Amino acid sequence: MSGNGLDHGGGGRSLASVLSGLAVAVGCVLFLGGFAWGAVEYKPYTVPTQSMSPTVKAGDRVLAQRISGGNVRRGDVVVFQDKEWANVPMVKRVVGVGGDTVKCCGTDGRLTVNGTPVEEPYLHGKNPASGTPFEAKVPQGQVFLLGDDRSVSLDSRVHLDDAANGSVPLTAVNARVDAVAWPLGGMLERPSGFTPLPGGTSRPGPLELILGAVAAGAVLIVAGALQGPVSSLTRRRRGRAASAAGR
Repeated sequence: MSGNGLDHGGGGRSLASVLSGLAVAVGCVLFLGGFAWGAVEYKPYTVPTQSMSPTVKAGDRVLAQRISGGNVRRGDVVVFQDKEWANVPMVKRVVGVGGDTVKCCGTDGRLTVNGTPVEEPYLHGKNPASGTPFEAKVPQGQVFLLGDDRSVSLDSRVHLDDAANGSVPLTAVNARVDAVAWPLGGMLERPSGFTPLPGGTSRPGPLELILGAVAAGAVLIVAGALQGPVSSLTRRRRGRAASAAGR
């Protein structure tokens, strides 16, 4: 009888050890794999100016998904670098793509794309979508970019006399901003104002899945590592309780 009890107890402890090791192993895969996935998909940037306030502010650290030009949609906040724009990384919002006619402002003060007024709730203040009127035809393979704080943003409007009507080539776009990492600001929402236009808006990147994998991995690693000490403590307490009961 006593022999059987010892065998069962040992088998239980062995199974617990196996499960603990498995949890740690799976946790490591999720944790490290999540970081590796994130490093491949995303790159951190520091926002250089106040031109995208209040969406992102000067000095904010953002996470931007590496994308090709073909994945750019209206409404995206993108990181780009163009020699005509000082040849340094900049952050602006795409409001027009190849073939679009971008104009401001309509009678209600809104931006229009191909004659369709666009709701822009992300704009700084309640002023018209642009303090100065403009109209531009976006060449194919190009994008038209504006800041969210139109009163201070140096964007496509100041390059309207360039050959490309203020637009930049899709090849100049390096990444799309998905979230503000610091100070903690969460995910950027895709603006619904561009949804009715052909092509719609882009889908969020896999950042939430990546963070979920990292968090789940951390939980499994901690749980697996604690299993041994917790089981040992539990056995000691049961042993002390049994000894006290036998006196």
